[in-house]
Amino acid sequence: MDGPGVLHRLTGVIAAHQGDITSVAILASRSGEAHTYFEIAMPAEADQLVRDLEAVEIVRHVERTNTMNRIFGKRIIIIGGGAQVGQVAIGAISEADRHNIRGEHISVDTIPLVGEKPLAEAVRAVARLPRAKALVLAGSIMGGEIERAVREVRGQGLLVVSLNMAGSVPEAADLVVTDPVQAGVMTVMAVADTAKFTVDRLKRRVF
Repeated sequence: MDGPGVLHRLTGVIAAHQGDITSVAILASRSGEAHTYFEIAMPAEADQLVRDLEAVEIVRHVERTNTMNRIFGKRIIIIGGGAQVGQVAIGAISEADRHNIRGEHISVDTIPLVGEKPLAEAVRAVARLPRAKALVLAGSIMGGEIERAVREVRGQGLLVVSLNMAGSVPEAADLVVTDPVQAGVMTVMAVADTAKFTVDRLKRRVF
């Protein structure tokens, strides 16, 4: 059921079982009902929690699933001009496939954008995305507010890779790569547990 107080009721049951909610998403439907997805770290088995949630009168059904991290894994976000974004995606998807075959879970998201303000807003929003581990900025010129946004998200622990473009963004990024396909490949290698590549160990950061 959808409506005010629903989330409060559900989280109260979870808290009573000492569950630590690490992620939540609400998908509303037009029928007045909503699908609420929780990721919960439990100190014990969750069978009783499931039964207690099913006993809440506003709950229609409870289903246990794998976490989004287990299914989709780490996320790489590629933002910038359409042509450059596409080329970076070719490298990132190809390299992610190679690691995912070996047990990794890495997904790639893209969005072509233009304009300083939309790009800066998008960069800052990446830090709020669940499971986002790296951002690739793919364009021909970026600076100003975008550079400030890059420094902010890097301060929050997000890896930022930039194409070797005009503007001040390359100066603010962790890694600068001239070839867009290689930028995608190196970004995946940087976040993959099955790769022996670490940005911090590089003696130079421009390639």
